[in-house]
Amino acid sequence: QSWSRGMSYCLHSESHLDAGPIYVRENGKLHVVNQGAGGIQNVTAKTRPFSLFSRSFSVELCMNREDDRARRQRTDHFIFTYTKEGNLRYSAKSLFSLVLGYISDNVDHIDSLIGFPEQIAEKLFSAAEARQKFTEPVTGLRALQKFTEAYGSLVLCSLCLRNRYLVISEKLEEIKSFRELTCLDLSCCKLGDEHELLEHLTKEALSSVKRLLLKDNSLSDAGLRRMTAPVRVLKKGLENLLVLDLSSNPEITDVGIGYLLSFKKLNCLDISGTGLKDVDAVIKRLQTQIGLVHSKVPLKEFDHSNCKTEGWAEQTVLQWEQAVMEAMKPQDNLRSRAAALRFYGKTHRIKEVVKCTLVEAETKASGNLQFYKEKVQNCHLPLKKEVAGSHELKNNKKRALAEQERERTSKQKHLCLTVEDWDLLNTY
Repeated sequence: QSWSRGMSYCLHSESHLDAGPIYVRENGKLHVVNQGAGGIQNVTAKTRPFSLFSRSFSVELCMNREDDRARRQRTDHFIFTYTKEGNLRYSAKSLFSLVLGYISDNVDHIDSLIGFPEQIAEKLFSAAEARQKFTEPVTGLRALQKFTEAYGSLVLCSLCLRNRYLVISEKLEEIKSFRELTCLDLSCCKLGDEHELLEHLTKEALSSVKRLLLKDNSLSDAGLRRMTAPVRVLKKGLENLLVLDLSSNPEITDVGIGYLLSFKKLNCLDISGTGLKDVDAVIKRLQTQIGLVHSKVPLKEFDHSNCKTEGWAEQTVLQWEQAVMEAMKPQDNLRSRAAALRFYGKTHRIKEVVKCTLVEAETKASGNLQFYKEKVQNCHLPLKKEVAGSHELKNNKKRALAEQERERTSKQKHLCLTVEDWDLLNTY
């Protein structure tokens, strides 16, 4: 009986839980504990149904992160839409879209895309671009190189980085991965003669460039010598160049213009705003050696309207620019704070950097030095034809001047290659 009292006490202490009847086997017989009287009774024939859990019992299922990610991937397999009645309807995605999404998530692990169909590769590039895979620091470059190696100009045929020096500094390796570019605009970037991107222009990967705009880039004769060295000696590099803009580079002199004579296919040239000493001699030299005529009106090839970013990676370049602009937002707050300090006279006023628009105004004031080839009709605006007395006399004069120039250049040919030139060529 003491045992039954102890059991009764335990049940009363846990009386808030409805555990149901308790059965006890003693001497081969089954007894039920009477909670109300605190004793033990024999099992009757009619007993109330046994319940394992109470009515207020509830279960909460918790999933770890891996299971949650798996569940989220399973929901991505469906397309959810609404009917006209407002009911939710879902349909399964196609196997192609599922595989495309999986490969785009792991695009940096692709070994090679050479020989892969262009139509599917374009969709794969767009899917990876929507996931911003090409903006990642390391994996983005590796993924982008797989596409540029296989498809070249389809990824990007024209690139405009006008006044985007921060994008060049942040994504230099990605920009260097683009191959088979036909148009490259690097105007107003202040690159200088020693910039890595200018050295990359002489590589075989950019031998397809036909339009190169290097306006206002702090170039000098040394930079032009480095750019033209592969063309002058090895006949490689920018040998297919048709349009070249070197305006607003005051450090370029008559010596630097001499390096440009190696571009035999050049149709349009802009050297306005350079530091030429003998302009007439330069104009005469360009006309006799590569057939470029001085234009009296501005040419449409140098208004920077035709050079745009075109290709699969057009949105990728915009994503790079947006990322740079977001990184610059905190500096705008610093500028406003500095402006407030200047208002109260606590700091000295700092002069702002001269913008490209001011450089353009100075170029227009200094004079127009743009050149074109007369045989090329689509390179320039319609110009007034000068009346010529005799075409034969003009051709004879040109031939005589050309022969004199050839004799002069043949005598000085050994002077064109300096020790620095050979050191530069040995790097290729």
